[in-house]
Parts: sequence; structure tokens; C-alpha cells
Amino acid sequence: MKLFTAFCILVVLIASIPMWIWLLIWLVRLLFHRSLPFAPFGYASLAIAVIAFGIIAWGYWVGKYRLEVKHIELSHNRIPESFDGYTIVHISDLHLSTYINKPEKLQRIVDSINAQRPDLICFTGDLVSLRLEETDSLRTILSQLQANDGVVSVLGNHDFFIYSRQFPTQTEKDSAVLKLADFQRSIGWQPLRNQRIEICRDNERINVVGVDNIHGDGQGFATINHGNLSAATQGMDSSLFTLLLSHDPSHWNAEVCNHTTIDLTLSGHTHAAQIRLFGWTPASLMFEQSQGLYQDGEQYLYVNRGIGCTIPLRVGCPSEITVITLKNK
Repeated sequence: MKLFTAFCILVVLIASIPMWIWLLIWLVRLLFHRSLPFAPFGYASLAIAVIAFGIIAWGYWVGKYRLEVKHIELSHNRIPESFDGYTIVHISDLHLSTYINKPEKLQRIVDSINAQRPDLICFTGDLVSLRLEETDSLRTILSQLQANDGVVSVLGNHDFFIYSRQFPTQTEKDSAVLKLADFQRSIGWQPLRNQRIEICRDNERINVVGVDNIHGDGQGFATINHGNLSAATQGMDSSLFTLLLSHDPSHWNAEVCNHTTIDLTLSGHTHAAQIRLFGWTPASLMFEQSQGLYQDGEQYLYVNRGIGCTIPLRVGCPSEITVITLKNK
């Protein structure tokens, strides 16, 4: 709440700079008994400041809890016939601190996910923001997620507590990361920590690979590299359709696209900056792939906008549940 208040004050002050200049001129004119110049300019500046504050207030009270279910159909010649119509629900960046005081909002999200009747749920990292205790009161709700082949997950940069003061030493951080992974197992999820599994249907298979957070240089801001794609794919049958869960989309350019046979990568991390104006997001200034579906040849990347928040507001950028239906070409 303190962070949000400071953020609001900063934005309003910046937006109202012209108004303060006008008021200063008005005071000087008043002292010297001169008429007030540029009155329309001053009133316009005041209106801009009020509108800026209104947008922030709307983003905090309403925008951050808006939800969009987005449907994507992905055709690929390596998808087996028995997986034609296979439904994957992709979610990311829950940041459970967003919902500690609003569990009914998280319940609505879980109900919306289950309503898709998914074959597989993929969570691409950042379960928490800063503290391990964020999971405590929301355990029951998260355990309700259901899919035919279960829930698979990976760890994002926040899940390594690199921004948290709760754990002052690296040993304590490492212990907390293990506890977070254990929490996911306890609610029925399967965290893939540089690991892979195979999903079988009618004697046909696909690979599902998951890596800890990997940051690609030159995009975004430096976070943490704990992933090991080589270890995760060791011994993998590369002739199979392969799905990769990797939190940071910059990993796709750095190590996946044109470097591997991985067909579809699912990421999050950017939140699309939690702000979009006519479809454009400031995140596109930092990331080559910032939101939605990208393709290079026969390799695809989907970047989910996330569900939770780091800055506590969303403007024009609702939380996202992505429903991906696989189609055999």
C-alpha cells in the first residue's frame, strides 16, 4: 500500500507540472497586481492531473482484477493425431501477494481455468512476489486446479526470492526455494526444475520440458540464471513435438529458437508492463517478445500477460488465461 501511494503521488506530480508552473505565475502576478495570464492553460493542466489520478485509481480498484480468457489454435505438422484438439491452459505470474486480501478474486480465476476443461495446465513461474508466506492462506484455492494430465510448473525470478529481505543469506534463500517447490507438489502440481516428462495418448507421445529461470542478455533487466536447458533435454527424443516452459521470454532468442527442435515455448515475466494503450505496451521497449504469439519458421513462443501484479494496478492490460488448442496439420 505504501508503494502504491508513493507511485500515485509521483505520477500525479509529474502530470501536474504545467499546473504548478501556472500557479507560480499566478502567485507572482497576484503579488504585483497583474491580471492572470493563460487561464485556460492552467485549467487544462489541472484537468490532466485529475485524469491521471483517476486512471491510476481505476487501475488499482478495477483494472488489476479484470480477467481475459484468450483462445489460440496452434497447427503444427509434428503434433500427433491423437493430440489433435489437445487443450493446454497457460497461466503465469500469479504473484499471490495480489490476492492475499482478495481470495475470492483468485477463486474466480481458478474456476475460469477449470471451466476450460483443460488436458494440461502450464504455469510459467513467479508464484510469489517477495515472501514464502504468500502461499499459506491460498493453498486450498490453488489445489482446486484440475486437468486431465495435471498441472506442470516452473520457477520464475521472484520464486528465487532475489528481491526479498526475508532471507538475508543465500543458504536461506535456497532453502525457501525448495520449500516453494515442495508447496507446489503438496497441492498436486508437478514442478519441472530442469526436467522433462512425456505425455502419452494412444501410444503417441509429446515432450514437456521445464527449466528454472533463464535470462537472455540484452533484453529486459538482469535477473537470475538457474536454468539448464541441456540437462532438461538430455536423452530426449527430439523427433517428438516438444513443449517448453521457461519463465523469461528472452530465453527463446538466446537459446531456443534456431538452436533446438523445441516447437512451442510458453513464457510470462513481462506482464506486458501491466499497461497497454491501443495494444501497445511499454514492455515492447525492453523485450523483443513482450505479449502474445510469435513465430520463427516452425518454432513458436507465447508470452502470457500474467495474472498477478508487481505494481498494484493494470490499465488496458487485464490478467490473462490462455487456452491453446493443438491441431495436427
